[in-house]
Amino acid sequence: MRRLATLPLLMVGISIISFLLLNFAPGDAAEITLKRQNSGISPSKEAVAALRQELGLDASLPVRYGRWVSDAVRGDLGESYRTGSSISGELFRRMPATLLLATTALALAVAVGIPLGILAAVKRGTWLDTACRMLALVGAAIPSYVMAPALMLLFAVKLDWLPAIGYGSPEQLILPAVALSFGTMAQLMRLTRASVLEILGQDYMRTARAKGLTETVIVWRHGLKNALLPVVTVLGTSTGYLLGGAIIIETIFGWPGVGQFMITGITQRDYPVVQGFVVYIAVIFLLVNLIVDISYRWLDPRLHFDRQAT
Repeated sequence: MRRLATLPLLMVGISIISFLLLNFAPGDAAEITLKRQNSGISPSKEAVAALRQELGLDASLPVRYGRWVSDAVRGDLGESYRTGSSISGELFRRMPATLLLATTALALAVAVGIPLGILAAVKRGTWLDTACRMLALVGAAIPSYVMAPALMLLFAVKLDWLPAIGYGSPEQLILPAVALSFGTMAQLMRLTRASVLEILGQDYMRTARAKGLTETVIVWRHGLKNALLPVVTVLGTSTGYLLGGAIIIETIFGWPGVGQFMITGITQRDYPVVQGFVVYIAVIFLLVNLIVDISYRWLDPRLHFDRQAT
């Protein structure tokens, strides 16, 4: 309940920061909008002043922020300067595509990264451990915006196995999901390996071996649950990384999610679009981290969420 009570305060802080950063950005949104509508012709000062008044940009920053917050708490994130469409409607329409991409990438990272991390820890010092560590190092060193065109070139252009761009079929999901998940997969692999190695040396693990239990039972039944605590923490922060990284991946692969909507808002100085996107993603990120905090109690019953906890 205390964590829930802090969420509104965090949202207020995020909204203030995003509002100030956008409004201190160079360029006049009204002038840029008119210039774009007039095919690059500079508008008159009278036309700019009229549009500023129409959009409410002539008011002071506190007044504009108060209006925006008042509408946002009712679910109205404003309208796009560029198209005049509802930002809330656009986000709701595009968010399923982004969530599909992000959740698929997260599932892929978990399905590959955690088992390989466990395998590398159990087979420590072997060629398999070395191969897993090299794979994790490569995944951590190559950003998603470099991995994406490399995968596109290899599997779509050279081998012609998968489509390069598009949305709607499972085949079109594979390349963007792999490109987005690779960094998170490497991070989970390295962290899982380190965590399992630490757990394998604990007294209760040696006791389980002394009882004659097999190594598979020892690792999966007694060790994995305790080893997953730091991994779950990374999963929470990785959600924000995947949602943020989806912006670039969606642009590269022509994925019709909120990423393309965000990029267009940035390049066109469409401030309400950017503000709405930041708030929307922040809500998802905070809720995911709240779920991660609650999951600690299930993973380790010794943890208690009271004032004496450290």
